[in-house]
Amino acid sequence: MNEPSFAQFRVCLYALALAFALPAMALAQALPEVQQAEQAILQAQQADADHYAPDLLEGARQTLVQAQLAAASRSRSERRQAPALAARAAVDADLARVRSEQASIETGLLQRRNEIAELNRRLGQHGEGAP
Repeated sequence: MNEPSFAQFRVCLYALALAFALPAMALAQALPEVQQAEQAILQAQQADADHYAPDLLEGARQTLVQAQLAAASRSRSERRQAPALAARAAVDADLARVRSEQASIETGLLQRRNEIAELNRRLGQHGEGAP
């Protein structure tokens, strides 16, 4: 009774799927446009775009996945779409990064204005009682 169990069969299926998926994903990663999009998404994440521009960043991530799948596709027409999809993902990620940086700068500016207003208020209070 040395029949393979379902768990062993499932492991073999995973290994087989991985054997086919890894070369395809490596091909997708080899496209410079895909690499640029990945880099743009990383930069957007570092700029806290998940907080300030989450919809844009999520859209960029989804478009990147589409580009990776297209690049790994066996269909020639789908592979042709991969660079354009990757470029779109990079642009969306760049926009998310810029919007995040803008929001961060505006937040800092608002804080400085509030500090100045508070200092002016304190100076005004001290100045009124002075002879």
